[in-house]
Amino acid sequence: MPPDTPSPVTPFEIVLPIVVGLVLIALISLLREPSRQKFSAVFVAGAGAAYFGGGFGPLELGFCAVVTLLAYRGLTSYRAIGIAWLLHSGWDLAHDLWGNPIIPFAPTSSFGCFVCDPVLAAWYLIGAPDLWRRWRGAPAGK
Repeated sequence: MPPDTPSPVTPFEIVLPIVVGLVLIALISLLREPSRQKFSAVFVAGAGAAYFGGGFGPLELGFCAVVTLLAYRGLTSYRAIGIAWLLHSGWDLAHDLWGNPIIPFAPTSSFGCFVCDPVLAAWYLIGAPDLWRRWRGAPAGK
């Protein structure tokens, strides 16, 4: 294991991923249903494959398979998408501690994803509500 793990963390490296998560939520919320849910399932499926070659060998394939199954379930369940993001956050932490970040030239990238992913997960676990419905004049709900 490299000597500089886990990544050194500054307040900026905690706040910025939270802001990124909130911006992603705002952007994804612009999509109307059912496009929002379909996009979200594909998005988390892609995240599940982000660590191929990440240093955990066959475990990387197993993790991708689990996230792929959750993403498929996510086509009809926002809760499954939220669970997949929580699992991905744990995978981010494992890679940060291992010293093999998601973006090789950005040493704190896995830590940043570890912070960002639960923000996304929380939104999905509450059903990914439309943040823009008030401005669209639409009734509350999806």
